[in-house]
Amino acid sequence: MKQRLFMYLFIFTLLLVIFQYVNSKGIIENYDQKLTNYMDANTKLKDSIETIQDDMVSDLYTFKFDTNEDAMIYWENQGVRISEFVPFIKDELMSLNIYETEDHPLVPYASMTGEKMLIDQIRMLNHKWIIASFTDGEYWGEMLLSYDIEDVEDRKELKFQVIKSILYQPN
Repeated sequence: MKQRLFMYLFIFTLLLVIFQYVNSKGIIENYDQKLTNYMDANTKLKDSIETIQDDMVSDLYTFKFDTNEDAMIYWENQGVRISEFVPFIKDELMSLNIYETEDHPLVPYASMTGEKMLIDQIRMLNHKWIIASFTDGEYWGEMLLSYDIEDVEDRKELKFQVIKSILYQPN
């Protein structure tokens, strides 16, 4: 009787171990499959992020003087050193923010807050155009400028001209 009891316990234990093994194997395979799916999805998302970042970087270099070889060659052929040219243009535009009159020399809108209109951001697009933003602290806008270096009385002078501008309404 004791032998049969041990035999039944042994068989019961063996069945219990087999059941646990099969059940655990299924669970592990399920987790392994989910992990593989997540890893594949993660790889696809990383690839998508890299593609988007590459597009964004490419967009940042579009319409920028520093990456426009034709625009740089134009000024180099005029005898201008490019490394000094971009800071010179930006400095000249920013120096126009110091003015004594009521209206800014380039910004075609008068300030409506009593503060001066000031150019705050500049982006050189190519060898002829600049886009600039301006603000008086409450109102802001953008303008497209053309620029050129002209010979005036045996010296070179930088000339800006507003092509188009827009003033945004505050919210």
